[in-house]
Amino acid sequence: MKIPGPWAGYAGAIGMVALCTMLGFLMTPRFDIVNIAMVYLLAVVPAALFLNRGAAILSAVLSVATFDVLFVPPPGTLDIHDLQYLLTFFILLAVALTISFLMQRGRRQALEQARLSVQAETESNRGALLASISHDLRTPLSVLTGASSSLIEAGERMSAEERAELASAIYDRAREMSDQMEKILQMTRIESGVIKLEKDWTAIAEVAESALAKLAGKLAHHYVVLDIPDDLPLVRADAALIEQVLINLLENAARHTPEGTVVQVRAQPEAATLVVSVVDSGPGIPEAEFEQLFVKFHRGVMEGAPSGIGLGLAICQAIARLHGGSMWAERLIDGGSAFRFSLPLDQPPVAPEGEEPNE
Repeated sequence: MKIPGPWAGYAGAIGMVALCTMLGFLMTPRFDIVNIAMVYLLAVVPAALFLNRGAAILSAVLSVATFDVLFVPPPGTLDIHDLQYLLTFFILLAVALTISFLMQRGRRQALEQARLSVQAETESNRGALLASISHDLRTPLSVLTGASSSLIEAGERMSAEERAELASAIYDRAREMSDQMEKILQMTRIESGVIKLEKDWTAIAEVAESALAKLAGKLAHHYVVLDIPDDLPLVRADAALIEQVLINLLENAARHTPEGTVVQVRAQPEAATLVVSVVDSGPGIPEAEFEQLFVKFHRGVMEGAPSGIGLGLAICQAIARLHGGSMWAERLIDGGSAFRFSLPLDQPPVAPEGEEPNE
């Protein structure tokens, strides 16, 4: 909980004492003066709990002074003849100081715990990142080293077909490493707030078609179905980032489902959102993996294929949240998995009368 500043705290303390004084006047005809004194605990305790220490002390001093001047005979003076009222002052002050001290200590402990938690998470992420990088880059680096050394040492004795095969392997592995590094950089930009959405009115069908075109090679052995109605409303979104979400989801579907199975891209309006889904008919998400799907650096294994560096789904979820939507996964009853994300449906701008809306 955020603690008000000094002046706001002092103003709050004065306000609470004023309210307790009003309540004291209402109680005067029916209650003993000692009971009225206890009413001021309603000012001292909240001030000590929710305001700063100075405000808590001010609340205690004002409570005793106000109580003495307005309620202790003779009224209108600060002259205290009865020691019990002096005791009241010390009790209220002790309560204020004790509670304020305990609250400050609790806040310090909470802040320290939060700091340690963030530090532990940072260390955990750093360790997971290093483990993922070392694991996922070892294989492509080995291929790059082996293929390039073969070309250097025996390239002249190889046929053109063999050299082309090695060059293709080098290219594929280099692109794989580049993709993984780009995911790490993109996740870093998202978490640091560097990425700024460039929203515009977008047709989700066009974004899906572009994503499918870029993944034509990886999805060549799957049956791809694009199920997006023509009359869907436009969404105000960053088309490049939404395309990245679809690319990540489609790559996962291609990687983790057997060849010859169906991969579908669907979109439909639900309430005030547009829900986009990538549905596959593969083996489904294992129970043990389901709760960890969107955790950074979590590398699940489905169908014997590693899930890469473990950032693809985390990036997808972060992009959906940046747009004010959400993302989730479902296990389908008849087998397979569905990864869905929602985007808010805003009201498109109305073209001025006599003008045609921009296409």
